[in-house]
Amino acid sequence: MAVYTKINKKDISYINKKFEIEKIIDFRGIKQGIENTNYLLRSKNKKFILTIFEKRVSQKEIPFFMKLMDQLNDSKINCPKPQKNKNGRYLIRMKNKTACVVSFLEGKDKKLLNLKNCYDIGKIIAEMHLSTKKINLSRKNSMGIKYLNPLLNSIKFKSKKYVNLEKFLKTNFKDIKIRWPKKLPSGIIHGDLFLDNIFFKNNKLSGIIDFYFAANDFFMYEIAICINALCFDKKKSEFLINKKKVKNLIKGYESIKKISTKEKKSLNILCRGAAIRYFLTRLYDYSNTPKTALIKIKDPREYYQKLLIHNNLKTYKDYLR
Repeated sequence: MAVYTKINKKDISYINKKFEIEKIIDFRGIKQGIENTNYLLRSKNKKFILTIFEKRVSQKEIPFFMKLMDQLNDSKINCPKPQKNKNGRYLIRMKNKTACVVSFLEGKDKKLLNLKNCYDIGKIIAEMHLSTKKINLSRKNSMGIKYLNPLLNSIKFKSKKYVNLEKFLKTNFKDIKIRWPKKLPSGIIHGDLFLDNIFFKNNKLSGIIDFYFAANDFFMYEIAICINALCFDKKKSEFLINKKKVKNLIKGYESIKKISTKEKKSLNILCRGAAIRYFLTRLYDYSNTPKTALIKIKDPREYYQKLLIHNNLKTYKDYLR
């Protein structure tokens, strides 16, 4: 979430005319995240989220995200529910951009997960994967490994001191692509399960938000993304893998859905791929996000460290002990 597009009271009046929801009386921008513009909307008794889709989201793919969240709600997966406007559609135009209004998910993100939190996250991921297997929707993963070449080539390494970094990235990317698994159990994954996309209320997991990277991919790739995002601890400026968190995440997942031997053997390369994916997007955003955007840019060096750690691990068991 972020704020690139500014709105005013006139825009709120437009929302009130378009949707059959309780009248919105207050709004404020939400700074967290990177991809889209988000506002918290308040009525007398309820809260909603307005999302204005920015340039990285393909317009033709937005209906996929709306239908997915709606159907996940029907499957009792706690996530924001898209609101239909008076014409029965999810989407409206605002500031010459596509926008939607979704229900507000109670709870908030945690800055630090405990082992029980990791177990519960594993469970909800498995429940979501089982649900998406039954959902007749499809979207290719535009941030999947085979689509990252243009992103890598677009990053400008501005001086000679970055030559080694460029070489490191290109060498790792080439190796990861060669080793990438061909066939693993797959379906729709969330694709971006970071701390700020997982909500807790009274220390219980209350749901998941921000499905705008959801796509068809390997289920185990989701686990790899979560290991990178949720199972490292920061000590001063250093990131260290917490294998107890990894173990609990996987244990929670397998309490609902078993992981095959082939998936387990692929964990290391999937973790390396997930690390380089976020390293590249953070490098790109670090050098391309406008200074006027109300946004906190995430440090690319975090994923450099994580990629180095994965490069020193090999087997599935290496992640558990």
